[in-house]
Amino acid sequence: MLDTKHIQAFERIVGKENVYSDKAHLIAYSYDATRTRFQPDAVVFPRDEKDVSEILKYCNEHHIVITPRGAGSGFTGGALPTQGGITLGMEKHMNKILEIDMENMVAVVQPGVINMDLQKAVEEIGLFYPPDPASEQYSSLGGNVSENAGGMRAAKYGITKDYVMALRAVRPNGDIIRAGKRTIKDVAGYNIAGILIASEGTLAVITEITVKLIPKPKFTKGYMGIFPSVEDAMNAVFKSLAAGANPVAMEFLDSLVVHALKEKLNVDLPESAGALLIGDVDGNVEEEVAFQLEILEKSFKANGAQEFVIAHDAQTREKLWYARRNASPSITYFGNKKLNEDISVPRSMLPEALKRIYAIGERYGFKVPCFGHAGDGNIHVNIMLQNPDEKQLEEAHHAIEEIFQLVVDMGGTLSGEHGIGTSKAPFMNIAFNEEEIALFKDIKKAFDPNNILNPGKMGLPA
Repeated sequence: MLDTKHIQAFERIVGKENVYSDKAHLIAYSYDATRTRFQPDAVVFPRDEKDVSEILKYCNEHHIVITPRGAGSGFTGGALPTQGGITLGMEKHMNKILEIDMENMVAVVQPGVINMDLQKAVEEIGLFYPPDPASEQYSSLGGNVSENAGGMRAAKYGITKDYVMALRAVRPNGDIIRAGKRTIKDVAGYNIAGILIASEGTLAVITEITVKLIPKPKFTKGYMGIFPSVEDAMNAVFKSLAAGANPVAMEFLDSLVVHALKEKLNVDLPESAGALLIGDVDGNVEEEVAFQLEILEKSFKANGAQEFVIAHDAQTREKLWYARRNASPSITYFGNKKLNEDISVPRSMLPEALKRIYAIGERYGFKVPCFGHAGDGNIHVNIMLQNPDEKQLEEAHHAIEEIFQLVVDMGGTLSGEHGIGTSKAPFMNIAFNEEEIALFKDIKKAFDPNNILNPGKMGLPA
């Protein structure tokens, strides 16, 4: 518990109306999408960058732990106040789009801006912000940057880091820093913005984000490839891209997910599908879109596709995307407990990786429905359990560890977009050697010598 004097100090900085230590707020800010709960001692809502600086300076002097938080939609516990202290809520006041610069095609936003709100604002004037995590309707851009969020359109357009040009942030001692510029090129000094991206709020609190925008493509069409097996679909992924296809998205659903969508949500999908690839192509002339669809169809069929469906109208396209967007909720058909991992491997390794992942599931007796962003090698692997006992949970965690090991052995990584947080922290030694982990600790110490900022995340000391 925080002493009353500390609560009063925060009230002097941000006003009483922005400091809460009542039970309702502490419970509301105690969990994220992992559903694991850790209550803070207080929730503080800064009004601006100056407030953030004063709060951090005070906490640093008094060794009070701080957990920055956006929308709390993360899947790995990055915004959980595992050590108590204060949760710094960025969504209440620091949620404004500060500037949209059409001439230089950049936008400047505060960290609490919702991803979809920025997308809509720039599309109204013919521009485009591509990163689109599945949580785009409620996740904040500060959280997206802190976790380096991906999304459906990453196959063509990349992920959050590819659009961050500059950041403003506050170090734990209260110092305000600028990282990066709004210029296309900038090679002066260390790439501090690159270090802050995906740092999960462990190094500094982001207060302003400058992102690159691009012109919005004029035409988009959807497609679906129907395959007899996962192996055929995964071969089609990297072979299609090597053949010159450049889809906006190439999303994967396996037969278990197809079955769950049909049974739980009554989605009309092909009964016999061993796997589906769903996506979009876009372009500024219709001929470009048609050319991309032609490459995909030819390559899919050369790799075993039974059928190639083109969504010629918005309604058909929306039906395809409804299936993809509801993959995650549908698979609760197989169990009420889900261990969801977002592994990533080189695309050419997808056929072998999925074959071995399914084999692990069979050995333990688990259903392992898989779906995700096959176009960039990022697959969501889900171990499903029904009212598991301790033994089943232990076995499930052993299975996850085996999956991580095989992924790393294939040149892949523990996380393509969700981050490490607390849930993947125990597995960091699979992906990194002692010297690399020591370097992470040195970077953390350089930014935060008193270890007050989101300690215990990413396998770093609590």
